[in-house]
Amino acid sequence: MDWLAAIVLGVVEGITEFLPVSSTGHLTVTEKLLGLTIDDADVTAFTAIIQVGAILAAIIYFWRDIVRLATGWCKGLAKKDQRGTDYRLGWAVIVGSVPIGVVGLALEDVIEGPLRSLWVVAAALAGWSVVMWLADRLANRAVVSGQGLRGEESLTVVDGLIIGLTQCLALVPGVSRSGATISAALFRGIDRTTATRWSFFLGIPALTASGLFQAAKAYDDIAAGVGWAATGVATFVSAGVAYLSIAWLLRFVASNRFTGFVIYRVVAAAAIAVLLLASVIAAV
Repeated sequence: MDWLAAIVLGVVEGITEFLPVSSTGHLTVTEKLLGLTIDDADVTAFTAIIQVGAILAAIIYFWRDIVRLATGWCKGLAKKDQRGTDYRLGWAVIVGSVPIGVVGLALEDVIEGPLRSLWVVAAALAGWSVVMWLADRLANRAVVSGQGLRGEESLTVVDGLIIGLTQCLALVPGVSRSGATISAALFRGIDRTTATRWSFFLGIPALTASGLFQAAKAYDDIAAGVGWAATGVATFVSAGVAYLSIAWLLRFVASNRFTGFVIYRVVAAAAIAVLLLASVIAAV
């Protein structure tokens, strides 16, 4: 892979990883347009590994929160009288991160095989848009009616588990990990800003583990295929772009609904379908 293609893919990853529009779906389409074979082992691994750059950006952005939660959780383990909100939230992150790891390993061959089809991406983009619209509408109705929504201090381990289980659906390209977790949180009566922050917290363990696993598993495939230099460039670029994307998204959700993302997903799904039907790109 040449460095220009690596930079383009790094930018796509950085922009889309935390937006509820499916980074994997966008990367898959971009890789096809660049002439890559998306079901090759090296390309599949490359797609997972460059996500580590975006996760590094999230770790840097939320470093103080991560330290706070980790410290609170460790103190709670050591002494029962230290078990406060941060201890509970720490457990919620841990419990919520387990399901996607288990399901991802169990269905690895399916995820890296049949689910890589662009028809699956288009269908998932459109289908999950309905879920996101319903979740956003429910949250807005609660605000308008004066019922209010829950903040981070009210989150429980059960919330973490339910959101984590929903995160497993993001293993289907096109659903979007952030779209799945944010929707689940909104259905649980959690406000948009907290739902978005929580999608970051649950994404850090899951995507870090996925990227490192693929790096170890497909080291030789990367070396013989897209190349580690290009992979490194794409990962570095994705980190910088993702940091800016995180900052923008948190400002956006503080005062806006997710309607724009829903519309974009539907338009993107239609565009992919047109490209497939016109034989501009192949499904796999």
